[in-house]
Amino acid sequence: MSMKQERVIYYKDELNEEFSRAKITPRVIDENYCYLHRNPLWNFCSFVVQNILSMPIKVGYNKLKLHMKYIGKEKLKPYKKQGYFIYGNHTQDFADTFIPSVAMYPKRNFFIVNPENISMKGLEHLVEMLGAIPVPGNKQAMKNFLETVNKRIAQGYAITIYPEAHIWPYYTKIRPFKAVSFEYPVKLKTPVFCFTNTYQKYGKKGDKVQIVSYIDGPFFLDETLTAKEAKQKLRDEVYNCMVEKSKNSNVEVIRYVNIKEH
Repeated sequence: MSMKQERVIYYKDELNEEFSRAKITPRVIDENYCYLHRNPLWNFCSFVVQNILSMPIKVGYNKLKLHMKYIGKEKLKPYKKQGYFIYGNHTQDFADTFIPSVAMYPKRNFFIVNPENISMKGLEHLVEMLGAIPVPGNKQAMKNFLETVNKRIAQGYAITIYPEAHIWPYYTKIRPFKAVSFEYPVKLKTPVFCFTNTYQKYGKKGDKVQIVSYIDGPFFLDETLTAKEAKQKLRDEVYNCMVEKSKNSNVEVIRYVNIKEH
C-alpha cells in the first residue's frame, strides 16, 4: 500500500460506532437459518471453496495489496489438529475475512460475524461456504449457533472472533472490548490465540505501508476461577497483549479523533 493523503475520522463512541464502507441491511437470523448443512455435497463444496479455490486469491491479496508479514505463526503449529479460538483487531473491510486463515493454513478457519456479512444478495451462500457463522437473532437461533460453534471446535477447526465487533479501517490502537465472547473458550476449555494487525512503513523511502500481524498465545482457561472470573481473565490477557503489540504501528493511514476531547 502506498501512503496517501491522511484521512481524518471523528468519533464519539469506541464501543459502538462503525466505519465500514459497506452499507448493508442485515437479514434476521432466526430459527429457520441453517447453520449446519447436512448435505455432504454442500459441505464438500464449502471445503473446496474455503481451503482450495479461494486460497490463491487470499495469498495474492496479502502479498500484492497488503505486503502482509506474519510474526509468530509457529505458535499455532502445535495446535494444528486441535480446535481453538483466535481473536483479532478489526481494521480491514475485506482482508479481515482471511488474514488469520492464511496464517493457520491448511487448518480450516471459521468466523463469527454480524448478520450483515451474509446479507448480500447473491453472495450469502458463498460467504457461508467461506466460513461465516452469523450471530443469532433469537433464542432458538442461539441454540443452533452454539451447536455449530461446538461442532467446529470438536472437528479441530479454528474460530476467529473480532471482539471489537465494528470495523475501524486502519486503526492503530486497540478499542476496549467486553469479555462476553470469551465465554466460548471457557465453556469448551480450548486454547486461545490472538493476532494484532499493525501498520508499518516500509520501502527505501519509507513511503509505503504494510500490515505486520503479530500472533500470540496460547492463553488457557484458569480452572481455579469461577466461569465469570476466568472469562474476564482471558479477555484481559488477550487485550493487554494486543495493546502492547499495537505499539509497533508507526504510521497512520487514517487518523481517528475523539470529538469529546476537542
